[in-house]
Amino acid sequence: MSAVDAELAGPNALGDDARRFVNLTWTLASTDFRLKFFGSVLGYLWQLMRPLLLFGIIYLVFAEFVKLGEDVRFLPVVMLSGIILFTFFGEATGGAVTSVQDREALLRKIRFPRLVIPTATVLTAIFNLALNIVVVLVFMLASGVEPHGSWIQAPLLIIVLIVRAQWLAMLLSALYVRYRDVKPIWDVALQVLLYASPVIYAIETIESRAAQKVLMLNPLAAIMQQMRHALIDPSAMSAATAAGGWQWLLIPGGITVVLVVLGFWYFNREAPRIAEEL
Repeated sequence: MSAVDAELAGPNALGDDARRFVNLTWTLASTDFRLKFFGSVLGYLWQLMRPLLLFGIIYLVFAEFVKLGEDVRFLPVVMLSGIILFTFFGEATGGAVTSVQDREALLRKIRFPRLVIPTATVLTAIFNLALNIVVVLVFMLASGVEPHGSWIQAPLLIIVLIVRAQWLAMLLSALYVRYRDVKPIWDVALQVLLYASPVIYAIETIESRAAQKVLMLNPLAAIMQQMRHALIDPSAMSAATAAGGWQWLLIPGGITVVLVVLGFWYFNREAPRIAEEL
């Protein structure tokens, strides 16, 4: 391809300079994070209060009124950690849907790797997640959860969650450029995922063993359950046990691989034409 053809083709997904990609992503994400709370009296405390308020409402309804999961060890911690992880996933993917369109003016003025935009959205959600994890750890220790060796799994599980959110965010942001139905569809999908994952309930409160196994085929549910087993209560079922064997976890693992391949392929294909499609 000649230089003229390359110019006409438009910027690709990753660009040719890794350092520039990282710097641009960091700049966009850190700027968005600061502007999000600009002019707010409580500032960053709002990021901590939102999941805590949601947790308080859910815990009051399900644990005190409905009495769901009375026998679950550290139920408040289980609920709070699930809400924190799901909030990150919802912010990263839901925010990425319209992220490219929101940057339309920037796309038309500056030539830069298009993948910077959804990646910056995910990175902003990671900043929020880091703040909220501190709250979870304090709440865990205050609730009597003792540190143990399986805590080493937690960073790995969070990385897997971030990878799944990143590549899904990439796919959704590229699809939205052409198909504006993606946003309402994904809003509904997030609500389905909320109830299809052990976020506001513990997996053992579901009496049907078959239903437990089906839920564990959900990549998000598998991470939630393993995080609970590794970080909060080692006596709780691991994701492999809840799924009926580690081999069943190959299904959510396969879904992740498909998302990675499909997300990058589609975004990279659409990247040179994104500005024209907006």
